[in-house]
Amino acid sequence: MRQLLHELRHNPLLWMLVFVPGLFAYHRVKPESHTQLFVLSIFAIIPLAALLSIATESVSHRTGDAVGGLLNATLGNLTELVIALAALQAGQYMLVKASVAGAIVANALFVLGASFLLGGLNHHVQEYNRVNARFQAALLFLAAVALLVPSAVSETDSTVGTAFMQTLSAGLAVLLLVTYGLGMLFSLKTHRELFASVDSREGGEAELTIGVALTILALVTVLVALVSEVFVESVQQAAVSFGMTPAFVGFIVVSLVGGAGEMGAAFSAARKNRLDLSLGIALGAASQIALFVAPMLLLLSYVLGPRAMDLLFWPGAVVMILIATLAAALVTSSGRSTWFVGVFILMVYLVFGMALYLLPPRAH
Repeated sequence: MRQLLHELRHNPLLWMLVFVPGLFAYHRVKPESHTQLFVLSIFAIIPLAALLSIATESVSHRTGDAVGGLLNATLGNLTELVIALAALQAGQYMLVKASVAGAIVANALFVLGASFLLGGLNHHVQEYNRVNARFQAALLFLAAVALLVPSAVSETDSTVGTAFMQTLSAGLAVLLLVTYGLGMLFSLKTHRELFASVDSREGGEAELTIGVALTILALVTVLVALVSEVFVESVQQAAVSFGMTPAFVGFIVVSLVGGAGEMGAAFSAARKNRLDLSLGIALGAASQIALFVAPMLLLLSYVLGPRAMDLLFWPGAVVMILIATLAAALVTSSGRSTWFVGVFILMVYLVFGMALYLLPPRAH
């Protein structure tokens, strides 16, 4: 607890926590001021992400980087799930699919690349467990194949009906969920020794007890979810004010804001030479979204949405997911990293962002 109070006093980012109650108060008084709420929600998420990173590092000190990364990815993806559920209930399936695809690509490219860059600026060469990285990349590749099939069938056979596409999507969702469950069993139970972290951490043990750290994780996750609801309400109209296209908003803006929590933890871990934790957060979050969040959203659409959703993404999104997966697999195959590796991955992400901003993909 003393470490937490010390951080609150000396970490300027945590001073921005005043934006959290400020956002809720402003939303209650002026719910129609979408542009201002959009900006305030981003300012509110930044300190929450910093606080989440402190708690995550405390947990991972005691559970190991593999479990710590999984826990942070799961809590971070809860935010993205809340954003997607809000869009799902509103019937904005274009935004749902764009945010899902964008979250996969953002974690596999932006979070991973920025972690390599920030870690590489502090350390000449960094090492990590390449077995875990290749395992997560393999899971991502499987998900990319599953998402490619509906798009490929739709493009090659124009006679395919809606009923067939929904049945195919539901079957693929079940397969992805089964794969995710078996992957957790493999990495956390039967072969957990293969996923041990490379011991390169810096500094002493965290002072937060496991109970305090988990309480902070839960509380911050709830607050981020509440802030995200305000963000979803304001993002579409605010995007018009800033001249952003719907595809750019869903693929880039929503995914980056929704993943702010795990980003803060991943970047902090990388700077402290704990790259296994960073990779566990970045690639773990990407594979979890692809294998768990996306299938769950499809199944929930039968209950919450105005109609059943399918896994028919536009071809451009599938290509970006596939390229992001191959890029992540390529740069993580050696078990070593430098700052330029991060630059390389970030440039791939910037290429995608520029393309979406200037020429958004067509909606189905």
